[in-house]
Amino acid sequence: MNRINPDKLHHSKWTATRPTAKEKHFIVVELLRDEHEHVVQAVLEAVLTRRRITLAWRDLNDDEHWQTGWR
Repeated sequence: MNRINPDKLHHSKWTATRPTAKEKHFIVVELLRDEHEHVVQAVLEAVLTRRRITLAWRDLNDDEHWQTGWR
């Protein structure tokens, strides 16, 4: 399990363990916060295609889908 500080996610790099459409490397480009300024979701952008996906930041804890850094 990846240990993540949600406040330090911005501009972090991630590798998808099961890439689709050759999208393997991602960068966190935006953090979505609730009314109490807690991070709720992260917007990741694929390096290759610039396609953006939004997911709950806690989903990045899943080692079966995400690894920290680019590998």
